[in-house]
Amino acid sequence: MEHITTPKVENVKLLDRYTNRKAANGTLYLTATHLIYVEASAAVRKETWILHHHIATVEKLPLATAGYPLLIHCKNFHVAHFVIGQERDCHEVYTSLLKLSQPVKPEELYAFSYNPKMSKENREIGWKLIDLKVDYQRMGIPNDYWEITDVNKDYEVCNTYPPEIVVPRAANKAVVIGSSKFRSRGRIPVLSYLYKENNAAICRCSQPLSGFSARCLEDEQMLQAIREANPGSPFMYVVDTRPKLNAMANRAAGKGYENEDNYDNIRFKFIGIENIHVMRNSLQKLLEVCEMKSPSMSDFLTGLENSGWLRHIKAVMDAGVFLAKAVKDEKATVLVHCSDGWDRTAQVCSVASLLLDPFYRTFKGFMVLIEKEWIAMGHKFSHRCGHLYGDPKEVSPVFTQFVECVWQLMRQFPCTFEFNERFLLEIHDHVYSCQFGNFLGTCHKEREDLKIFEKTHSLWPFLLQKKQELRNPLYRGFTAYKELQPNTLPFSFQFWCGMYNRFDKGMHPKQCVLDHLLSCVSQKMKLEDNASELENKLPFPDGPLPSEACSLSKVGRAASKTPMLNTPQDYEGDPPPALSSDASAGDMDVMSAVDQRNKQNLSPDQDLRDRSDTIDVLDSEAKDGKPQHH
Repeated sequence: MEHITTPKVENVKLLDRYTNRKAANGTLYLTATHLIYVEASAAVRKETWILHHHIATVEKLPLATAGYPLLIHCKNFHVAHFVIGQERDCHEVYTSLLKLSQPVKPEELYAFSYNPKMSKENREIGWKLIDLKVDYQRMGIPNDYWEITDVNKDYEVCNTYPPEIVVPRAANKAVVIGSSKFRSRGRIPVLSYLYKENNAAICRCSQPLSGFSARCLEDEQMLQAIREANPGSPFMYVVDTRPKLNAMANRAAGKGYENEDNYDNIRFKFIGIENIHVMRNSLQKLLEVCEMKSPSMSDFLTGLENSGWLRHIKAVMDAGVFLAKAVKDEKATVLVHCSDGWDRTAQVCSVASLLLDPFYRTFKGFMVLIEKEWIAMGHKFSHRCGHLYGDPKEVSPVFTQFVECVWQLMRQFPCTFEFNERFLLEIHDHVYSCQFGNFLGTCHKEREDLKIFEKTHSLWPFLLQKKQELRNPLYRGFTAYKELQPNTLPFSFQFWCGMYNRFDKGMHPKQCVLDHLLSCVSQKMKLEDNASELENKLPFPDGPLPSEACSLSKVGRAASKTPMLNTPQDYEGDPPPALSSDASAGDMDVMSAVDQRNKQNLSPDQDLRDRSDTIDVLDSEAKDGKPQHH
């Protein structure tokens, strides 16, 4: 509170940048955690809340006729344009927001003061909700080839890796430590995902300290152990996600990439995802396009193309597709790295896991994926998200790009994800909000030092409480599909208005189809419950109650409310089919009563069209105020 000199300013205008309606007039409040704007003229009390940690930039614009403008850009792409009557008030709000939005010490972050009135026991349970060992067990680890080791328990191998890592059984401690000395920041090759069907694995690491000619026997032995852990393939891929020129430049600094002559039976491949600085500049250009005043369609599309944003999203997706195909079709293990192995590597491994494994497309699985590939493996959230005052060149939308890749997949395959777009937006918001401890710091060791697990709360229980409003009404179930084969031609990628223009209400359809379907399903359930209660009040001495439909639907709903999958046994079953966005028209009769969903390749667009009848029925039920019996 010491940074707040003026906690309340009256007669502040809030401009709407997309409509010509009269500017709102109200009162602006500054609290320890939020900027709150309350409209005075609204018939119904209308409030705008902006979390200080969400603020990316604050600008004082030149004096206007109405007063002193203050423009706020947020990390969740909210833009607020205030006009304050007095110059002194504007300056004091400006200086306060600069300090409040860029805390210097981690202890000043919101998570350390956030108190949801939860008991200590429940908070501890929340942190234990995600257990990565369970996910490795689900993959069949430990086994004859892989083991979970605590060789890094004191962070002596790598201080940005978790205490427990998965490495080949054939790699002894000397090999592990030797390899760590030859890898940037000690980030040795470790297992990310094991495809149980053929023992092919996705592993990740950082670049080798090879320079132009250096080599390391232990590192060569480590890669050999990884390759031999997959007896079904005579070779393994080593994928460098950087452009070749960037990797070659790193050679001059004593780093670089693997020499195929020094490693037995590897196939080396560059993929070409740009670095964090290119991505930061690309996002800035995209946001400039989003803020254009009344652009023509031609201007908007030209600006979108010139930003390069969707090309970068495509590059990440292409890399994930390459990994998934190598593992599934070629039965080959893949080792992935970029420079330090915590940005592009996390993106690519996560996308590939989503394509290969339907578990990661569930609520719980997606949380596990983020914990495993991003949080545990040391993605520098604190630096990339600008949580604290620091070097602005370290900020980059790496995680935002991953979230967008997931959204692009959801758009192509609308029935394969248990969650909806709102779930992605909630997670994205809280990566920047610092309200929960999950994304604070840069690695597991730093979170331990900050006592995150004792002093803050986990995001995941909070999201699971909201599961009903975050679920996808088109989801066909965990066992419906297995691998996804997305179309990655340029026309397959769309601008995500729901993310980048999310707060500009005039740019969105008045009613989202999926939201409408979700509300219709909810309304249908309520009506069936009401009908059942009324039937129970009727006297039927000579026979059973009528309306089997209601009773059966209630039984079905009860059966569907299974507990969240949390043991390896829960994921067993017949393998469902791969799902391709290139499926032929003859494969699209997906909505028959007992469809052959365990045999067919399906088109995502057809899946949506075939749901239209369901939407119409539910819509008519909602309007009539009673369920229809068919």
